[in-house]
Amino acid sequence: MKIAIMGAMPEEIAPILEKLGSYTTVRYAGNNYYEATYKGVDLVVAYSKIGKVFSTLTATIMIEHFGATKLLFSGVAGAICPTLKIGDLIVASKLAQHDLDITAFGHPFGYVPEGSIFIEADKEMIEMSKEVAKSMGKSVREGVIATGDQFIANEEKKNWIGATFGAHALEMEGGSVAVVCHALNVPFFKLRAISDVADMDASFNFDTFLETSAKESADFIMKMVQSIIENAK
Repeated sequence: MKIAIMGAMPEEIAPILEKLGSYTTVRYAGNNYYEATYKGVDLVVAYSKIGKVFSTLTATIMIEHFGATKLLFSGVAGAICPTLKIGDLIVASKLAQHDLDITAFGHPFGYVPEGSIFIEADKEMIEMSKEVAKSMGKSVREGVIATGDQFIANEEKKNWIGATFGAHALEMEGGSVAVVCHALNVPFFKLRAISDVADMDASFNFDTFLETSAKESADFIMKMVQSIIENAK
């Protein structure tokens, strides 16, 4: 077993690298990948850079080049669901690409032929996350996460994404990583800490709460890694 831990930005993986302490940096395809051993299991950690293209590239490399057999994503997201507040944790039950649009050909938003609108995350790891949350004295929400190559700071657009996809939160990488993992038959888990509420103040909120929200997500991910290792014994 080799576990990939992925984020989009340096701030999202910095707390993870700090917890690992010792790691080897490998430069590949214009990006840094950090290899480490944690409790006897090999890890590869990387941030992809923002957006679906870079996240697709990074996830593929982590699986195909570094041999990851499970992938966990740690990061931040904007809330759509009004009951989600800054700092809350949400686990993706399934993911969609809200900016994928070939409706001109009679298809629904987010759909491509021979594909599907939604890709489901690994149910076993979702259930595991509920136990992890309980052990940490935290609550974690399960919901639909929508992905697109846009930072949403518009109430009307946010509401449209929520209504169209039944989405609870939105971000810029998860849906494309889900496509890669699904195609390569690699179980994946997506955790996002809410950093903003995707409204007119989203850019301000994001900068203000990025560091603390990313740390919340990273702490949880490392507990997930530990739980995966213990359950594999």
